[in-house]
This record gives sequence, C-alpha cells and structure tokens, in this order.
Amino acid sequence: MSESKVLCEQVIAGGWNYSRIVKRGQKIRLTDIEGGANASLMCYNAHNFTERFNLGDTLKIQHICRIAKNCCLYGDMGRILLSVVEDTVGWHDPLCGCTHASLIKERFGEKDYQSAHNDFYRNGYDSLLVEIGKHGMTKRDFTELVNFFSKVVVTSDGKMTFVENNSKPGDYVELRAEMDTLVVIDTGMHPLNPSKEYLRKPVKVELITCDIAGAEDPCFTWCPENGRGFINTANYNL
Repeated sequence: MSESKVLCEQVIAGGWNYSRIVKRGQKIRLTDIEGGANASLMCYNAHNFTERFNLGDTLKIQHICRIAKNCCLYGDMGRILLSVVEDTVGWHDPLCGCTHASLIKERFGEKDYQSAHNDFYRNGYDSLLVEIGKHGMTKRDFTELVNFFSKVVVTSDGKMTFVENNSKPGDYVELRAEMDTLVVIDTGMHPLNPSKEYLRKPVKVELITCDIAGAEDPCFTWCPENGRGFINTANYNL
C-alpha cells in the first residue's frame, strides 16, 4: 500500500454547502468537529452528470437500510461512485432526505439574508441547489442523498425516529472514489432532528490520496453484488 497524502482540507461551516471532484485514487474524509453534525451528500459521475447516486440500487444490491463501513454508493448504471473505507460512526441515514424552506420556517420562523446576512436560516434543498448550480445543473438534476453522521431507526410502532448524539466529536467517515466523482455536500441539520434551536454544526473535509481497490478489498468482498459492481466500474475506467 502506498502512503496516503492529504492534498487539501477545509472546514464547512454549519448549514453551508460545498462541492469538489474526487478523482479515482483519492478519498474524501468528513470529520464531525463538535459532535451531532449532519452532512447531506449527493454524488455524480464527474464526466457525465446524468449518471448519479441511486438510492434504491444502493440499498437493495447490498441488502441494507443504512450506510456504514464497506458499503458502496451506486450510480444508476450499476457502477460504484464511492465506497466507505473507514467509518467511526457505524450508521448513516440514506432514507430521510434533506430539509426544505417550509420545514425550517415552520419550526424556527424566518430569518432571511437581508435581515441577518450570513446568519440567515438556510435549508438543505436550496443549499444543495445552489451548489449543483455551480456545475451547470438545475433542480431537475437534484438526486437522492445520504445524511452522513445521522441515524434514523424504525420503532416498534412503525415510526421513523431520529437518534440523538449518534456522532461524537472527532468521528469521521472516509469515502473512496471508484471513478472520478463530483461530491456535493450541505451541512444543514437533519430534517428529523428534534432540536428546538436551528443547529449549525461544522464538518471538516480532507482530500487524501489512496490506493485503488483490488479484488481483496473489503468493500469488493462485502457481498457478491459488490464484486460485480467493482468489475463494471473497472471496465468503465479502462
């Protein structure tokens, strides 16, 4: 294995948006600085934005309902965009989507840019739209997402319930790019977070070099379907 090298790092303020292309042979590390963060992440083939994260395929191919170490994020062509190579959290929510303006207004009232400047209340949907707009995309390109650091369980009465304090200060997750991948992130609060205050939790992002996955890689061998997904992705990368 080659020695990893941190290429760049940045702190995303709580409730703000971020994007970058993570190339094959690189991984992105997200770190919850204060604990209780949420990072809503969408991803696309960096060379063809019509190939993007597919939630249904990701869950059914791997027989899962949450994202954790060794899981993969599939695009809608049967190929793998990102794989989870390290994870100190153990559970990341792929089911609940992001906040919208109406939800934020209902729970916290209004605080717009004109009155509050950079302290205004943002929502995940509009924040992510702003970020994909930097890459020439519009709301028709908005796709499914994973809420990293957040955990949601289904209780015995069938209710989806947010688990507070799922992520602790310093917890992190590393996502390896299996093809050149555009990663888009919003650090706004999870839509089911019961907090009575509008939360702003920062997330540190690091871009790091890494080895390309081989046939013995734990993500490759996680399930037989992942092996086929890696082969499809390798053929695409030729």
